[in-house]
Amino acid sequence: MSDYDNGTPATSAYQTVRERLESGQSRWVVTGVAGFIGSNLLQSLLELGQRVVGVDNFLTGYRHNLDQVREQLDASAWRRFELIEGDIRDQSVCRAACDRADYVLHQAALGSVARSIDDPLLCNDINIAGFLNMLDAARLAGVRRMVYAASSASYGDHPAMPKQEQHIGNALSPYALTKYVDELYAGVYARCYGTESIGLRYFNVFGPRQDPAGAYAAVIPQWIAAMIEHRQLVIHGDGESSRDFCYVANAVQANLLAALVDKPAAVNQVYNVALNARTSLNELYLTLHGLLVERHPHLRDFQPHYGDYRAGDVRHSQADIGKATRLLGYAPTHDLRRGLRQALRWYEAHLTPKAAQPGRA
Repeated sequence: MSDYDNGTPATSAYQTVRERLESGQSRWVVTGVAGFIGSNLLQSLLELGQRVVGVDNFLTGYRHNLDQVREQLDASAWRRFELIEGDIRDQSVCRAACDRADYVLHQAALGSVARSIDDPLLCNDINIAGFLNMLDAARLAGVRRMVYAASSASYGDHPAMPKQEQHIGNALSPYALTKYVDELYAGVYARCYGTESIGLRYFNVFGPRQDPAGAYAAVIPQWIAAMIEHRQLVIHGDGESSRDFCYVANAVQANLLAALVDKPAAVNQVYNVALNARTSLNELYLTLHGLLVERHPHLRDFQPHYGDYRAGDVRHSQADIGKATRLLGYAPTHDLRRGLRQALRWYEAHLTPKAAQPGRA
């Protein structure tokens, strides 16, 4: 049984894809499999009867994420998973992973704007050289299609709102630049070699198994942990910056739809994956506080602190998801509040037992 429900309507395109997967087995590669999104993809694929080869070097992924997936499955499902502990910067690792594979879901990346500013060379090596290794390995192996994690950061300083896939501005960080270069490489491989790929521009994905710790933690898990553990919560800037927060079940849906879509016009494209909604950081804090305070009385008088803006951050972000809806059949099952409720259940169960206990004063 999953940590979260997928909320799939009975007649949706996603339900059709799930039924197709349940009726036959394919071989999937998930890079970054021990990461947040990768481990959620792994769980969904195994639950749907698929075989999965996972690749991870555990630079940003965690073995305990894989352990938690294993705990959710029966033994027969887990036996359909093979882990390659290796680095996508190693061509031999990528080729071994793609051997006899049908689909590649490429999630491995150095995924933080702030970290890319601190270490642009490492970001380039993983996000561009590593991506190219996987794309070429997929080509050489005759993989049917590669779906890869692109990013809303690619929109850069383009002022239009909501963001539409064809309008790109200047990159504001090394991370943003690397993710856009991946899209360009995918397009070149389609034109030169006929390789099929689809890029998914994620907008602030959150949910179970997203790491709340460390200097580069994403805002939602970081804030949840800070509130539950009664530590300082810092909002960067005035709190009026806004994001299109997307629960991980929506990202899983987009990956499976993209892998299996059979419309020629839908292939070798990039798509926004989000809700077409804007939530300010102040609104996010108030929503989280409201969901937590009843079970955690120590939060009644809790107040956030405000700090400096972070270099490389965009002011506002919102996705137009019309293209994904039209060509992939993408239909988000979780809005922000529903996604937060699902995520909070997981964080309360997996943060330090004493701190996470509801009612702690």
